[in-house]
Amino acid sequence: MRGIWAALLMAAWLSGPALGLRLATTTSVYDSGLLDRLLPAFTKASGVQVEVLAVGTGQALLLAERKDVDAVLTHAPELEEEALRRGIIAEPFCLAKNSFLLVGPAGDPAGVRGAEDIRAALRRIAQARALFVSRGDRSGTHLKELALWQAAGLIPQGDWYLESGAGMGQTLVLAAEKGAYTLSDLATYLTVGRKRGLVALYAREDPLLLNQYTYYVVPGGARVKEAQALRRFLATEEAARLVESLKVEGQTLFQPLRGRCIIPVSGGR
Repeated sequence: MRGIWAALLMAAWLSGPALGLRLATTTSVYDSGLLDRLLPAFTKASGVQVEVLAVGTGQALLLAERKDVDAVLTHAPELEEEALRRGIIAEPFCLAKNSFLLVGPAGDPAGVRGAEDIRAALRRIAQARALFVSRGDRSGTHLKELALWQAAGLIPQGDWYLESGAGMGQTLVLAAEKGAYTLSDLATYLTVGRKRGLVALYAREDPLLLNQYTYYVVPGGARVKEAQALRRFLATEEAARLVESLKVEGQTLFQPLRGRCIIPVSGGR
């Protein structure tokens, strides 16, 4: 049902007349409230209104390919590199980073807390056949999750492995309802998941869990100049301060990158 409503919402959004710059962005950036900090400041400075569609990275890049949007903000480096090579997106700007983490019920039935690394944590979940909710939507988080299962030498399948087909916030709600594990970005966990009683069970400094958000202009889009104007704003120190100032109970949700990509991006800065 969630997928049907999302499809109807997207159809309505795309069929209506564009009132400003159209930005397709990850649900994690939207759910965390980051855009609520950045976009009003940009509009105030430039006069450009921004319409936002929160979807998975795969869907955002598909919208870019169709020229249905003017810019994207995504977090799936491999998909982004392919889209860059094909000329679907251009002018990358590495905006912010945080990390992925494994969250689940406080009782931790699979014993994830004691795992030596993320691969071992996933093996424990699979061995225990503990419920796990996947995004299942070809988002950046979903692709990262699949890569981690592969790194663990596993193909998740069975009645313990569920797919939400929804955004990060909705997936966290479902995981909380089911008493299940899931992979989340830090920001949406802190703003949604923790309030639902989920606990961060594996949240360590690990290159495998790095989460980088990059902004791209869609060349040939209806509002290239406006998309480039937003890119210039995101590169300002004001934008970096706004990114850094977003906190939940004193914990910073994103770290500004100021164009310094941690995961290399072709032509990025």
